[in-house]
Amino acid sequence: MFRTLSIATMLLACAIVPVHPQTPAATPPAVPRPTPPTRDAHTPGYVKATELPDGANAPANADGNFILGATHTPASESTPQTGVPQGKIVEFTMTSAESKFYSGIARDPGTFGTVDPEIPAKLLVPTSHPAPWTRKVTVYVPSQYIAGTAAPFIVGADGPDKLLFTVLDNLIAEHKVPGMVAISISNGGGDAQGSERGLEYDTMSGKYAEWVESEVLPRVEAEAHVKLTHDPEGRATTGGSSGGSCALIMAWYHPEWYHRVLTYSGTYVNQQWPYNPAIPHGAWEFHEHLISDAPVKPIRLWMEVGDRDLYNPNIMRDNMHDWVLANEQMAKVLAARGYHYQFVFARNAGHVDRSVRQQTLPEALEYLWQGYHAEAASK
Repeated sequence: MFRTLSIATMLLACAIVPVHPQTPAATPPAVPRPTPPTRDAHTPGYVKATELPDGANAPANADGNFILGATHTPASESTPQTGVPQGKIVEFTMTSAESKFYSGIARDPGTFGTVDPEIPAKLLVPTSHPAPWTRKVTVYVPSQYIAGTAAPFIVGADGPDKLLFTVLDNLIAEHKVPGMVAISISNGGGDAQGSERGLEYDTMSGKYAEWVESEVLPRVEAEAHVKLTHDPEGRATTGGSSGGSCALIMAWYHPEWYHRVLTYSGTYVNQQWPYNPAIPHGAWEFHEHLISDAPVKPIRLWMEVGDRDLYNPNIMRDNMHDWVLANEQMAKVLAARGYHYQFVFARNAGHVDRSVRQQTLPEALEYLWQGYHAEAASK
């Protein structure tokens, strides 16, 4: 009995001894994103640009640089119009288990990365790891599409892009752009270095375009019952932020597939990961070296940046994370090399500013599709 009582007493004592749980490792505090300064379009070193009347858009048939006023009223084509036929929307799902290109990665929540002390332009992201993805692809088919014909199309990032679908309804009905299919692809998750979205959009290679060509477009044709043109003059890409740099990357590395590019707040900065010593500054290299050093490619580009666009939003402090400067330098090198491009600097505008998109997207699409002839769609 005494032995039993002693054991019971010992157990009771253990039960009432306070237990201090192990303190989890502290997550490094997130680096606050600096409030972007408001930039002046006439800053020394920026491109010379034409001032537009407040509320006006650039002419749809003009190359060059333009400055939007501070008032951003949606264009009439940015809202549904009475009597205008609406296109059909088809949606389907894709998974990493089906892909031969992207098995999927993710970065742990609350983490970012650290700067390589040996290479300041290189970010180390040890918290990135394999992770599956599931995404939707949303396809817009214009009501004017004739079954069996090869349609021109535009591929967009970070879908679905409902504004694009509405604008296309109206512009196609007005005969201002060809009757095109729009393929709006959701991203693979996350953002920037170490994420699936960052891996796909910011990598300077042809891989994302090859994934679209090999795995997305065949599904689009099967699911939406359309035929897509193989003529690069009838193929366009579009996106905002990293989706914008991705749009140009697709055309740059595969100009045999895409000749038309439309970007808002393009991430033409040093955000590529994993680090590539052959292209050490990521998309910053477009205006630093690539465009100036390569033969001119058959690419027409419409691009926009806001006066309050992103500025140095991470820990790298490498002088290659200024979105306004990057887009200004893009305009400068495109002009020097003789590209057909239109660059819009928007006052009173943030990053991928929705009000600016509502004002300018119809004009941007008109500019983008200049020179396209409907008979090319038969190819």
